[in-house]
Amino acid sequence: MTKLGLCLLASLTLAPALSRDLSAQQLTASVTETATLPGAPALPDAPAPQLPDDQSSSSQSAPAQTTQQTTTPDAAADPQTETPEQRKARAAEQLKAEESQRMAGIVPNFMAVNNGKALPITPAQKFQLFFKGAFDSYQFVLAGIDAGIGQAEDSDRGYNQGLKGFARRYGANYGDNFDGNLWGNAILPSLLRQDPRYFRLGHGPILHRALYSISTTFRTRGDSGNWQPAYSNILGNLIGAAISNVYYPNYPDDERGLYPTLRRGLSVTYQGTIGGLLEEFYPDISDKYKQHRARVHARQAAAEGARYAQDPAPPATAAAPKE
Repeated sequence: MTKLGLCLLASLTLAPALSRDLSAQQLTASVTETATLPGAPALPDAPAPQLPDDQSSSSQSAPAQTTQQTTTPDAAADPQTETPEQRKARAAEQLKAEESQRMAGIVPNFMAVNNGKALPITPAQKFQLFFKGAFDSYQFVLAGIDAGIGQAEDSDRGYNQGLKGFARRYGANYGDNFDGNLWGNAILPSLLRQDPRYFRLGHGPILHRALYSISTTFRTRGDSGNWQPAYSNILGNLIGAAISNVYYPNYPDDERGLYPTLRRGLSVTYQGTIGGLLEEFYPDISDKYKQHRARVHARQAAAEGARYAQDPAPPATAAAPKE
């Protein structure tokens, strides 16, 4: 049976019942009006039915239970009352969102807290962030670019030229990044209870934000939320530079020893400062670009609409007579 047929059937079935109900209501109202005569004493209201004690108590407690069930989610969302399991789950959700962040859709930005607020992460989550970034395809491409530049400049001449020299430079560049991040973003932060992420400021004058970003090279947040000297970052860079003495050539450029180790460690620290500035200001640059694109599209749409409004309508062509 079609929907229209069902509707007609329902209307035919319900119409008599509804008419009977309305007639009964009108009859009751008319009797009530005629029964109320002028000057007649008012009749007392019928007493309300009395419920047993157990039923009345249950009916009184029902609103309280409803109110309690309504306020329970709010209490669970309150950071002061949430359980450790809820707090851990909320930190995992924040970490999952951070692991999807990229600059220009290419450069990983997993270590940035863009809103400046996040729950502390566990040692396992610190290693998770490290491995997420260390084995990202961008790191392999970047190591290849650095190796190509080094071979073109003939740096680290002990590696020589050719495919073998490129492979050595490639491994050295990737190893530098891997070792530094392993110690600076995973091992030492776990031991020293420091957070390896960058907590973006996101507001205020540009100079103030730039100085804040540079300062995070030498200070970081602990797992307690307090600012601390960035031992894990600086020591991690120096340890990674010291490990590189194993695979850097010692001849003829003397790339091993104390001075080359300090130079490489400080160079990585400087590069980290540049990275912090990008993490601080990239969201602003991205927003400005999106606003610019929106304005350009709006102007193009307005110009296109004005052009169509000014163009006269094409003359109607008469149909050719049929023979």
